[in-house]
Amino acid sequence: MKTPIFTGSGLAMITPMNADGSVNYAEIDRILEDQLANHTDAILSCGTTGEASTLEDEEHLQVIKHVVKRVNGRVPVIAGTGSNNTAHAVMMSKGAADLGADALLVVTPYYNKTTQAGLVAHFTAMAEAGGIPVIMYNVPSRTGLNIAPETALELSKHPLINGIKEASGNISQVAKIAQLCGDELNIYSGNDDQVVPLLALGGKGVISVVSNVKPELVHNCCKAFFDGDTAKARELQLEMLPLADALFCEVNPIPVKYAMNVLGWEAGECRLPLVEPSEAHKEYIEKALRAEGLITE
Repeated sequence: MKTPIFTGSGLAMITPMNADGSVNYAEIDRILEDQLANHTDAILSCGTTGEASTLEDEEHLQVIKHVVKRVNGRVPVIAGTGSNNTAHAVMMSKGAADLGADALLVVTPYYNKTTQAGLVAHFTAMAEAGGIPVIMYNVPSRTGLNIAPETALELSKHPLINGIKEASGNISQVAKIAQLCGDELNIYSGNDDQVVPLLALGGKGVISVVSNVKPELVHNCCKAFFDGDTAKARELQLEMLPLADALFCEVNPIPVKYAMNVLGWEAGECRLPLVEPSEAHKEYIEKALRAEGLITE
């Protein structure tokens, strides 16, 4: 049995930017303190939501270092270090581990992709490079590559491959992973609209985009489930759906950064090639925030 890196709600944290496009470290601190005050159970720094693909290596590691220092052991910090170049991912994984990250989140290779045997080699290299637990990230809609349940089983045999963030949207596949791997692979939802279904299959929590705008909602949904109040967990999952739909009306993190700016955070703009949402989607996002009581005027 592998101890989960965390149980409950993990924040897929944005990387706030200044007007000149540089990282806004003061706002990182403000976001982290708000998240921790609202009982977020783990912080993921430099994932997809954190725009890792447009962070230079030096600033990518600097953001991880800053988050680790600010969190200061209050909850686990997971560092996104994935790449479609295994050697580059190894370098970033070593760097994140040296900076004190508690675990790594590693996405499947994208564009060049690989075979299932290649996935075994890739993720094994990450675990051996960092020497800290690895959560594999399965998001075929972005990468064009799926981790098969049988591959997840093979990888679960490595002592440092601790979990999988499942964002395939395929509940049957998640069930198969749970059935094959049991307690040797901790499952986390990568989709805010499927938190409770994955918990029902033995999942340990969610790595959440919605948590950026309403952390207590996501935390309370997970807590209710683990406390045995499945009716409450279902109620909160259904409450979460309009926010989840709005925050994915365009490619993540375009909508969530816009939402956070509307709510008074200094999230800044996304780096190119990501641009602001359309006017229609801005209205849609604001409507969802208002319905959830986050905009009150």
